[in-house]
Amino acid sequence: MELSESLRITLTKDAKTIAACAAMMSKSEPWITLGMDYNQCRKAFEGSCKEIHAVEIINELAGFVIIQICGSFKGYIQTLCVNEPYRGKGIGKRILQFCEKRILRISPNIFICVSSFNRRALKLYYEFGFKLVGELNDFVKEGYTELLLRKTFGQMAGYPVKSDNNR
Repeated sequence: MELSESLRITLTKDAKTIAACAAMMSKSEPWITLGMDYNQCRKAFEGSCKEIHAVEIINELAGFVIIQICGSFKGYIQTLCVNEPYRGKGIGKRILQFCEKRILRISPNIFICVSSFNRRALKLYYEFGFKLVGELNDFVKEGYTELLLRKTFGQMAGYPVKSDNNR
């Protein structure tokens, strides 16, 4: 069985799982280079407009994604993290496919920011169909640029939002 066949993505509010995700995030790029410690990473999970989805492979936490689902920037993939042992195995692409399906229920636009030095992530996002929208200099940390990317399926006006009862 391939790893991606046993992949499970589930919505979570479990404090223990979120703590493990924040720890994973703080030990990964780009957050290491940006100087984000565990406490700073933990704050990324807070807020009523965020959905946190844990990614598990054979009951082991392999990554997570945080999606903004309401407000003026709904459809924003705020954080996508794949644990080091699972990178390069198609997990990031599977997470993006999940995000696209989820976000298209609420918005025709999918946004993501990526650090300009994060070449592997940039390659994945461009291959997935994201296009550069703009550059945010000194956005997270002075001296670093975040690239705002967008994948679109149309304009917001008149977009049919689907029921959110079955997340």
